[in-house]
Amino acid sequence: MASSEYPRPMVTVDVVIFTLRENDLQVLLIRRRNPPFAGMWAIPGGFVDIDESLETAALRELEEETGVRDVYLEQFHTFGDPGRDPRGRTITVAYLALVRANQVQPRAGDDAAEAGWWSVRALPPLAFDHDRILACALEHLRHKLESPAVIARLLPEMFTLNELQTAYEAILGEKLERRTFRRKVLVAGVLQETGRYRPVDGRPAKLYRVRSTH
Repeated sequence: MASSEYPRPMVTVDVVIFTLRENDLQVLLIRRRNPPFAGMWAIPGGFVDIDESLETAALRELEEETGVRDVYLEQFHTFGDPGRDPRGRTITVAYLALVRANQVQPRAGDDAAEAGWWSVRALPPLAFDHDRILACALEHLRHKLESPAVIARLLPEMFTLNELQTAYEAILGEKLERRTFRRKVLVAGVLQETGRYRPVDGRPAKLYRVRSTH
């Protein structure tokens, strides 16, 4: 039997875009303009064009929804349960993106009526199986806590250790012991002092950046 005789599933990409706003881990969602699930909130995403790679499609969706390009982007899972999309057999490849809050101007695409940031701990009902995708993305991000350089992508280029700890706590949803945290991230060797300081509570706090690998 020729391969063309097999049913062909549709392929989409979904991009879970995290940022840190007001010391809270937030995710970018869009309100769907069209059926199915019109009026419901969803993770930004769309169909993969016939002539583009999966990563190119994810980068395109990211730029369309946030207006930024140079961000951390990583494929983390594929979702393909039958019936997950009422339009037909659809497989989606999910990507994780980390952006700095001051980089992003959320904007609704052609199929979205609205776009906005939501706390990961106060989410609306989501379309499709996006609650499962988002939960998987958050778990994947928590595994990234072993790499301070990745988590620092949620912060300004220069940051204090307190700000980095706040990012970790927002991702975990729990407080961390200050001395243990500082010792762990400094031993990792991926941060470097900038020689600059920022006043915090009337005292100078050292500013760090991610150590260049070049």
